[in-house]
Amino acid sequence: MSSQPRYQPYAGPAAGWGALRSVTHFWLGSKQPIKNLRALLKTNQNGGFDCPGCAWGESPDNGLVKFCENGAKAVNWEATKRGIGRDFFARYSVNQLREQSDYWLEYQGRLTEPLRYDAASDRYVPIDWDAAFQLIASSLKGLASPHQAEFYTSGRASNEAAFLYQLMVRAYGTNNFPDCSNMCHEASGVALGQSIGVGKGTVTFADFEHADAILVFGQNPGTNHPRMLEPLREAVERGASVVCFNPLKERGLERFQHPQHPLEMLSNGAQPTSSAYFRPHLGGDMAVVRGMAKFLLLWERERPGTVFDQRFIDEHCVGLDSWLAAVEATDWAQIEEQSGLPRREIEQAARLYVQAERVITCWAMGITQHRHSVATIQEIANLMLLRGNVGKPGAGLCPVRGHSNVQGDRTMGINERPPAFFLDALERRFQFQVPREPGHNTVEAINAMLAGQSKVFIGLGGNFAQATPDSPRTHAALQQCELTVQISTKLNRSHLMHGKQALILPCLGRTDLDLQAGSPQAVTVEDSFSMVHASWGQLTPLSTQMRSEPAIIAGIANALLGAQPVDWLQLIQDYARIRELIAATIPGFAGFNGNLEQPGGFYLGNAAANRCWNTPGGKAHFIGHALPDHLLPPEVRSQTEAPHLVLQTLRSHDQYNTTLYGLDDRYRGVRGMREVLFVNPQDIQRLGFEPGQQVDVMSVWDDGIERQVRGFTLLAYDTPPGQAAAYYPETNPLVPLDSFGVGSHTPTSKFIAIRLQAAAPGQRLL
Repeated sequence: MSSQPRYQPYAGPAAGWGALRSVTHFWLGSKQPIKNLRALLKTNQNGGFDCPGCAWGESPDNGLVKFCENGAKAVNWEATKRGIGRDFFARYSVNQLREQSDYWLEYQGRLTEPLRYDAASDRYVPIDWDAAFQLIASSLKGLASPHQAEFYTSGRASNEAAFLYQLMVRAYGTNNFPDCSNMCHEASGVALGQSIGVGKGTVTFADFEHADAILVFGQNPGTNHPRMLEPLREAVERGASVVCFNPLKERGLERFQHPQHPLEMLSNGAQPTSSAYFRPHLGGDMAVVRGMAKFLLLWERERPGTVFDQRFIDEHCVGLDSWLAAVEATDWAQIEEQSGLPRREIEQAARLYVQAERVITCWAMGITQHRHSVATIQEIANLMLLRGNVGKPGAGLCPVRGHSNVQGDRTMGINERPPAFFLDALERRFQFQVPREPGHNTVEAINAMLAGQSKVFIGLGGNFAQATPDSPRTHAALQQCELTVQISTKLNRSHLMHGKQALILPCLGRTDLDLQAGSPQAVTVEDSFSMVHASWGQLTPLSTQMRSEPAIIAGIANALLGAQPVDWLQLIQDYARIRELIAATIPGFAGFNGNLEQPGGFYLGNAAANRCWNTPGGKAHFIGHALPDHLLPPEVRSQTEAPHLVLQTLRSHDQYNTTLYGLDDRYRGVRGMREVLFVNPQDIQRLGFEPGQQVDVMSVWDDGIERQVRGFTLLAYDTPPGQAAAYYPETNPLVPLDSFGVGSHTPTSKFIAIRLQAAAPGQRLL
């Protein structure tokens, strides 16, 4: 073991010198540092490429450096000189590769040629592109129904790729679109669609400059959206309130050292990123917001007309009285118990909200990955509507999306339950009967594959086997398929949990130069603020056998459908032709190609931001829900033994989604390991363990399925009592497939009841 401690609390600020050292490490590790430095300087620049990391929007200034630490990791990880093809797979069987870690698999480099699984040798072997397309087409044509195929999409896919993909799949005859958004912000889309008529955030980047208060719920921007730290810091500096609600003390929500401020770096200074920090129970955010609303109702009754924005409510809203009745009926004892906060802290948060004229509320997966996530987001929307904080400058609702184009993919029609207006537009433009019945989301797709009802799986990016809940069941589901197809940049576990036949199709990444018919092509993406901009790859691809995602989709579609309902191969010679089809069918994209010439791209618009409500009755809806009777679901309460702890899964600082850039987590003080469990020291003692001891972790659920991960090291950490945290995907096996959000089907990865037992043999950290 290294002499350097593997676990030591981190004392530094977010970003700063730690970030610069990390960026340098990954930059040199790419094995082509000079090329990648040039690429980094083109990240998020006009004429450059969009960062393949998160979906945070861009500042309107055009500074030299417009990437964060984790964006630099993403670029260097993708733009590696290491490549793998036939020689690599000649050395390793699939069974041998299954023994390797997820980090090792991706570290091997970029996939460089199309491959087919050969069962006789248990290896992937080369296949030419046309043969691969014909295999897919014949498998799909051989199904009894198009509904027996699943078409997954990662948030990395561009607008052009996503549009072609959904068009091909609907022309084939199904709406089976399990999607990465099903596992993250699905609850945001459902909740906001019902409340304000649009399932997207209502704010722009500029709104952050004018907000008097920013409320941040269940989000860790220091790791997941690092460029958000700058507007939070600037808000605190100008006197705005930044109010954070998060069970863990995350360094990015405490203080930030700006890498582009020389004086601050030289003095090793830092500035705060929050002005108040509250630590609710896991799943307790709805109770917090309910308590804040209860105070607002009290103050409005004491001073009528001074708290509620009655003019806004009268003109734009319905349902207030019903919701306020639910607020009034909620007992303070229940609020305090579920929230985990004393009434005085909830009152403090409510006063900070009321004192601000313009408020933005942000949230991420700490809110969306719960059983009652839709109700929680609608409670947040209610609080914001109460003071007219939707549809005015400096205010609004802001679900902060994860992967760089996850929002754009949904805009392009990657939706298992698409709106009728979108399907109508497709039928008018392409003159074929579009399937209308709902398709499968992610959880439904896994169940359909497990049951043998779905037989073909095609993954447009991502790592479905590891990103999904109940990992052993998901792996079994994929392995029951007749054919699995993975369109990928790097090797991952989804390639190893394959069907009877399997293909790996190597695609270009965001950093790669995309040439079609001899001309460079741009793709487009949409960020969390509904800004659409072009992305131009910069680096010569590692192999001539790599193809772009649009080209791969067009090749499959041509083999499957011929030149119907479009000439697929002609379309991809110039992606502007794809954008013309998007402009003809999707609202907000009129003049798409011309609008891309605007520096920074163009704003799609948002009806709710203009106080136009696309809801039944044309008003914003206050939607009232009772607080859950219990945060523990009945499937847990029915068990003889009560859980020891409630677990949330989270990312380390050296990962993005299932991609592991390294084995460290700088902000949490972890070095070189991932099988760790963060637990309050009092809980470790209460349960009869010691810090550093290894334990096995078991999920508590009532379906008789054993869910367990082994050999996790207990780390004494400042978690609220009764709560624990651990990294995913390592702990995804603990998430029951049937534990999902009401109305969203989002897995409850932030609320898993667990029990612990000592691992044999026990081991201490040194």
